[in-house]
Amino acid sequence: MGAMIDKAQAAIDKVNELGDLKGQIFTEFDPDRILAAAAKAEELSAANPGLPLAGMLVSIKDLYDEAGLATTAASKLLLDRTPADADCDIVRLVKEAGAIPFGRTTLSEFAYSGVGLNPHYGTPGNIFDADGIPGGSTSGGGLTVAHGLVDFALGTDTGGSIRIPSAINGLYGFKPSRLGVSGKGIHPLAKSFDTPGPLARDLDTAIAVFEVMTGEALEHVDPSPLRIGVPTSGFVDGLDDRVKADFATICAQLKAAGHELVEIELGFIAENAILNKMLVSFEAHAIYSGDFDKLETVGDPRVLARLKFADTLSKDDMIAAYAKRVDVVSMFNAAMADVDVMIAPTLPMMAPKIAEVEADFDNLNALMLRNTGYLNLVDACAISIPVHIDGETVPAALMVAAPHGHDKQVLNAARQIDPLFG
Repeated sequence: MGAMIDKAQAAIDKVNELGDLKGQIFTEFDPDRILAAAAKAEELSAANPGLPLAGMLVSIKDLYDEAGLATTAASKLLLDRTPADADCDIVRLVKEAGAIPFGRTTLSEFAYSGVGLNPHYGTPGNIFDADGIPGGSTSGGGLTVAHGLVDFALGTDTGGSIRIPSAINGLYGFKPSRLGVSGKGIHPLAKSFDTPGPLARDLDTAIAVFEVMTGEALEHVDPSPLRIGVPTSGFVDGLDDRVKADFATICAQLKAAGHELVEIELGFIAENAILNKMLVSFEAHAIYSGDFDKLETVGDPRVLARLKFADTLSKDDMIAAYAKRVDVVSMFNAAMADVDVMIAPTLPMMAPKIAEVEADFDNLNALMLRNTGYLNLVDACAISIPVHIDGETVPAALMVAAPHGHDKQVLNAARQIDPLFG
């Protein structure tokens, strides 16, 4: 066997040692399929030296079409779907770059939650706490990376679903600009928000995957002091004690490293946060409303309730909501005109326990989605990076963001910021 097949087999062996956790992380896991893919990657890489993702194992969120497999969105409703005829664009691109598909991962049903609960497969704990939420909706994907099973995971981000599990599990999670990456062949939740992107253990891998997804290289630029926007409200309101202290430490270290921190007022995003709930529910409702009766029996009731929120909205409500979002995006872009990037805590609180979220879902799910969702509302691009804090086992999570289309600016800023906290 070649090195890639050996690597895939070793990872398969690790998966088979997970016990019940295996079924909570994967919706589909076929060792024969994985080993066949590894053999193809061996041949491809031998014929094409220097492929950017050669031999990397990638888990795939069960929203991405893979040829011959049904895309189920981790829902019983979609278990009997016809298998996909072809790989979606992103899966095709990463395979052409030498990556090896390594199983399909669980998620919050339909990708409609920021905490990662799933009653159909069970909810796994996070890498630091077996009783703590994994983060959603890319829960299984985040855990495949955190457990060292794969080099990166393909996730999606509608309200934070890449960045939240990355933040909780000490990973790098990048939400690219929505219109900069292909969503073709990815099962939607809300197309005005949905964005595919990578979760990885290191920044270089996340960047390499982004380059493959977009076909654009990120040139190394000479580092120079950054002008960094720091929100005075919204993103920093009501932080728990640990997150508040960590963010203050991070800001102090950035200043000490010579970067300029500039206060920016982004409270208008928080004031319009209801737009996220309205618009996502409205677009998701259009996909699933014909299945509500069946979902009463086979669906996650928490997800169904969120879908049904759209029943309370009028046509005039939605016309006004879409128009208001355009205004809020414009306001954000204007507020960011004088800074290179902005920073904020990825999450306003440390990860709660699974039992706590089950008992208080609406409140805690909204809190976990809050800061990430603010940036989805304004159609930004953003990365969550782990920040190691002295004396703490669980790292902090810092979000670096900029307006739509400024992906390279965000990633180059992350390249400067990340080494300060290694």
